[in-house]
Amino acid sequence: MNTHLVRLLAATALTCALVSTGNAQATPPNQAPQNVVLVADTVEISPTGVLTARGNVEALNGGTRLQATEVIYDNQTGKITLKGPIRITEGDSVSIVASAAELDADLRNGLIHSARVVLSDQVQMAANQMKRVDGRYNVLNKTTVSSCRVCETGEPPLWQIRAKRVVHDEEERQIYFDHASFMIRDVPVFYFPHLRMPDPTLDRARGFLIPTFSRTSLLSSGIKVPYFIPFGDTRDLTLTPYLSSETRTLEFRYRQAFKNGGIEINGAVSDDTIRPDLTRGYLFATGLFELERDYKLTFDLKAVSDDSYLTDYDYADLDRLNSDITISRASRTENTRFALHHYQSLRDGEDNDTLPTLVIEAETERRYFPTSIGGELRTRVEAHGHQRRSTSDGDDGRDVGRANASVQWLRNWTLGSGLRAGVNGALAFDAYRTWNDSSVSSFDTALTPTLAAYVRYPMAKRGADGATYLLEPVAQIGWTGGSDLDVANDESTRVEFDEGNLLALSRFPSYERRERGLATAIGLNWSRITSDGWESHLTLGQVFRSETQDDFTQTSGLSGKTSDFLIAGQFNNQNGLVLTGRSLLNPSGSLDKATARLGWSNDNIWLDASYIWLNQDLEEDRPTEISEWALDSRYRLARHWTGLVDWRFDAVSGETSEAGLGFEYRNECVRVELSLSRRFSTSSTVQSSTSVGLNVALLGFSVNSNDKSYDRKCG
Repeated sequence: MNTHLVRLLAATALTCALVSTGNAQATPPNQAPQNVVLVADTVEISPTGVLTARGNVEALNGGTRLQATEVIYDNQTGKITLKGPIRITEGDSVSIVASAAELDADLRNGLIHSARVVLSDQVQMAANQMKRVDGRYNVLNKTTVSSCRVCETGEPPLWQIRAKRVVHDEEERQIYFDHASFMIRDVPVFYFPHLRMPDPTLDRARGFLIPTFSRTSLLSSGIKVPYFIPFGDTRDLTLTPYLSSETRTLEFRYRQAFKNGGIEINGAVSDDTIRPDLTRGYLFATGLFELERDYKLTFDLKAVSDDSYLTDYDYADLDRLNSDITISRASRTENTRFALHHYQSLRDGEDNDTLPTLVIEAETERRYFPTSIGGELRTRVEAHGHQRRSTSDGDDGRDVGRANASVQWLRNWTLGSGLRAGVNGALAFDAYRTWNDSSVSSFDTALTPTLAAYVRYPMAKRGADGATYLLEPVAQIGWTGGSDLDVANDESTRVEFDEGNLLALSRFPSYERRERGLATAIGLNWSRITSDGWESHLTLGQVFRSETQDDFTQTSGLSGKTSDFLIAGQFNNQNGLVLTGRSLLNPSGSLDKATARLGWSNDNIWLDASYIWLNQDLEEDRPTEISEWALDSRYRLARHWTGLVDWRFDAVSGETSEAGLGFEYRNECVRVELSLSRRFSTSSTVQSSTSVGLNVALLGFSVNSNDKSYDRKCG
C-alpha cells in the first residue's frame, strides 16, 4: 500500500488517539490530525470501512508511542480495538503495558485489560482491568501498587499497597486509594479506608509525609508526623507535630523563593516535662538576595529560649549562636562588606551581659594596577564597633569603636634564573575609642609603617618514577615601625601560626595588636605529584625577630624572639583519600599544638576523622591540655546495607563525650535507618541523653530514587 495512503488512513483511523495520555482531545471531524505515523507489517481496509493493521504495529504522535500486535478501527462506531501485548509510552513519565484494550477514537474513554501502569520508571500499578475516563482519570480495580522491583519468579515485593480501587488523576498528578492495605511481603501491616499519595512526577503535593519514630532518655518514645503545605510554586510550609509522653512539640519550616533570592525559616515550640515552667523553642532564619550594583544581602538569624533546648531535642550542636545581617560585593578588584552581628553564648560560665554581643562592621578593600610605578596598589578602610550590655568599669563593661585605614604597594619580579623576588610597603592608620574602661586611654591613634622583601626559588624535576618533584625555598625580611596603642586586647586573644601566614607581617587577627620591629621568616615547600593523581605536600617554616612580642600566648607558637618550628603536610590520591596534619614544635623540642585530619570519600566509604592536641595555656583560658579524637563515617557494607558511626573521645579524661551507631537498609523502593546515640553531659545545663531513632522512607512516592546501584537483582 502507498506509504502516504497508510499515513492518511492511520490519521483518519486513530484521529489523534495517540496524543498525550494526559492531554488527549478529540480532533474535530473537519480537521485532519497532524504528524500521526502508523507503521505495520500489513494494513487492510474492509468494504465496511474497518481498518486493520497487523504485525509489529507502531504508531507515533508527538511524544506518545503505541506498540501492539493488532489495531482495528471501526469507522462507523469510532471504536478502536488493540490486541496485545500492548505498550503505550508517554515521554519518560508514563508507560502502560496491557494484553488488550477497547478505546474510543481519541483515547479519552475505554477499557484496558491486564494493565500495568509505570510512572517515572519508579511506581507501578497493576490491575486486571483499567478504565480510561474523560482523558484524565485511570481507574484500576483490585490493584497492587509498589515502587519495588517485581521479579517474574512470583516472589512478592518488599512492600506493596493492595486496594479495592485506585484512581490516578493525571491532571492533578495524584493517586487515590480506596480500602487500601499496606503490606510487607504478603503480610498486612496497616489498613487505610482512604489514602492519597502524589505520583512521582509531582514534586510538591499537599499532604502527610512519612512519619519518624524516636526514643530518647529525656523525651521518651515519640513520633513525628510532617504535613507539607505548598502555596503555589514559590512557597511552602511544613508542620511537624512531635508527640511523646514528655513533650508536645510543633516543628515548622517555611520556605519562599523570590525573583532575586529566597528565605528559609526553621523552628519549634515545645511544652515538656524537662522545663515545665517554660515554653521552650528556637528559631533559625536564613536568606540570600541579589541587590542592585552586584550587591548581595544575606542573613542568618538564630534565637533559642534556653541554653539546653537545642541539645535536648538534637536540633543543633551549638554552644554559641551567631546571628548576622550582611550586605557585600566582591570582584577581582574590590571586596566591600557591611555587617551587623549578634552573639548569644550557651556555655556554662559565660555571661551574655559581659560579652560583646552586638558587633557592627563596615569595610572595603580595593586593588589598583598603576602603570607608572608598576605592581599592585591596595587600599583598605574599615570601621568596627562592639558593645556589651553591662556598664561596669573594666573588662565586663568595656565598649569599643575603631577606624582603620591602610595603603599597600606590592611589586614582584621573575629573574632569568627562575628566582622570584618581591617587595611591599604599607602605611596603616588606627584610631580607637574606648568606653567603660578606665585602665586604658579613652581615645588613642597610631601610624604603622611597614617594609618587606622576599625571595622564592621554585625548582622542578621529573623523577625516575615519572613523578614531578617541586622544591621551593622561601625567605622574607620585614620591618614594622610605630608603637602599640594604649587599648585593651578584645579581638586578638587567639592567634594561629600556620603555613598560610608564614610570610605575614602581623599575625594578630585585628589591629589593636601588631607585630613590630625587624622579623625574618624562612620556609621550605616540597611537593610530589604523579600522573595518576597522587599528591604529597610538605611545608617547614620558622620566624626570627629582633624583639619579643609580649601579646602572643605561649601556645600560639609565636612567643619569644624565635617562633616554634612549623611542620605542615598533606597527602591525597585518586581514591578520595586526603590526609592533612600540622604541628608546632617549640625550641625546647616539645609540642605546643598538633592537629591531624583524615578524609576518605568514594562510592563505598565516607570518612572524616580528626585529632587535636593543645597544650595548657591560662592566657587562652585553657587550664589543662586538650586531647580529643573525633570520627564520623559511613561505610557501604553490601549492596543494600550501610553502616554509620560517629564518636568523640576526650583522651585527657579518658571519657567518650558522644557516640552513635546506625544501620541503613536501602533498595530501589525503601530506605530504613535505625540509629542509636549517646550524648554525655559536659556542663550543668546540658543533661546526658540516649536516643534511638527509626526513619522509614518509601522511595518513588515522596522521595525519588535515582541511584540504580541500590536496585535489587532478580533471580
